[in-house]
Amino acid sequence: MAPVRNAQELTPREIVAELDRYIVGQGDAKRAVAVAMRNRYRRERLPEAVRKEVAPKNILMIGPTGVGKTEIARRLATLAGAPFIKVEATKYTEVGYVGRDVESMVRDLAEAAVRMVSDERRSDVREAADAAAVERIVDVLHPETSAPQPQQANPFAASLGSIFGNAFANQPQGATQTATRTIPDDEAARVRAAAKADVERGFYDVRLIEIEVEEAAQLPIGMIGGAEGMGQGGDMGEMLGGLLPKKRVRKKVTVADARRLFAQQEADKLIDMDAVKREALRRAGDHGIVFIDEIDKVAGREGARGPDVSREGVQRDILPIVEGSTVQTKHGPLSTDHVLFIAAGAFHVSKPSDLIPELQGRFPVRVELDSLTAADFEVILTQPENALIGQYKALLGADGVELDVTPDAISEIARLAMRVNEQTENIGARRLHTVLERVLDEIAFSAPEEGGQKTIDAAYVRARLESIAGDSDLSSYIL
Repeated sequence: MAPVRNAQELTPREIVAELDRYIVGQGDAKRAVAVAMRNRYRRERLPEAVRKEVAPKNILMIGPTGVGKTEIARRLATLAGAPFIKVEATKYTEVGYVGRDVESMVRDLAEAAVRMVSDERRSDVREAADAAAVERIVDVLHPETSAPQPQQANPFAASLGSIFGNAFANQPQGATQTATRTIPDDEAARVRAAAKADVERGFYDVRLIEIEVEEAAQLPIGMIGGAEGMGQGGDMGEMLGGLLPKKRVRKKVTVADARRLFAQQEADKLIDMDAVKREALRRAGDHGIVFIDEIDKVAGREGARGPDVSREGVQRDILPIVEGSTVQTKHGPLSTDHVLFIAAGAFHVSKPSDLIPELQGRFPVRVELDSLTAADFEVILTQPENALIGQYKALLGADGVELDVTPDAISEIARLAMRVNEQTENIGARRLHTVLERVLDEIAFSAPEEGGQKTIDAAYVRARLESIAGDSDLSSYIL
């Protein structure tokens, strides 16, 4: 789902209609996220003094696995063009214990925002970057037509070479000439124009050429301490690596790959990364969405005895992030005052009231998602734009198989998936993937050799699944 232009201006009814294209049922949850998204547009229209006081109404989704909790949040973020991350509450540990601290979710959000804005900026300069990439490829194909260009030495190479060994020993020590034009200017222009046209139409795509590429310098192992995911130890290594001179290495690649590499390098040169980071932090702070899954797993169980440090400690660490604080990221400080947090959990063993009271109050909007029925499964198989049957038809169509799934087969697949969910563990719509893989296993295996039209009816589905679905012990392992 591509971001809708001026998506912030969509009404809640229009947002629900967009979500209906991909997600079956769950009207209450769709309404809740639609109102939350519209409230952001309303907030931006308020006077500055009032706008600072309006905080997003965080949402708590309650429902079993496989009913659409994550998909609703993900589609909402895509619709709004907002930075989005999904995290699991069980990944985090209380401050002072080994593991990921909860502030890493904010740093991950900043990273997602920087990637999003960088991709947008690269898209804006794609034509100019591609044109520059073609010029560089022509320089490699026809060096005799290249104009002399000085290559400046990196001032850090000499001093850092003694510290970091031979990694930078081959860095240029002064300005050199990368190429010298050996033919008249008018002939060079004619040769270059013809070569550029050939490169642009893909004539040289499979030809191997040798190019010089830059690689980021790697710090010696053990120079930067700290375990992965703990604080910003990894960020420190990346920042120091960015200060070191880049190594130049020669590689043999196809012209198509070289064009892609050169285009990426040229795009990076055209982008103002400081402006990208500023916009990314602003967008993450004003429009970011953090989806915290499995929040029920860190809730204390009713009747449990003794302190549960890891569970309650994680909740207390999450609390300041959700209620609004400023976290230092490698791109700059990011405030979570206006980030929308959507928490979700099945709450089979615990219940929302088992969360610490302070955290309960930070999720004022609560919606319960319904378990899916066999009728819902039929709709999921056929009607959404990303319907499973359509996906399998497209996959097998790549091997020349024309797949026809009859309505009675769809009903039978839905019925058997529902039956297995009832007899074993209810994993919601995810069961359909398992059932369909079993039904289409033989066709998918022989598709390249056989091709042609294949019809799946109810009898075929029963023949493939009935014996397995009827045996609860067997279906626990296979379906």
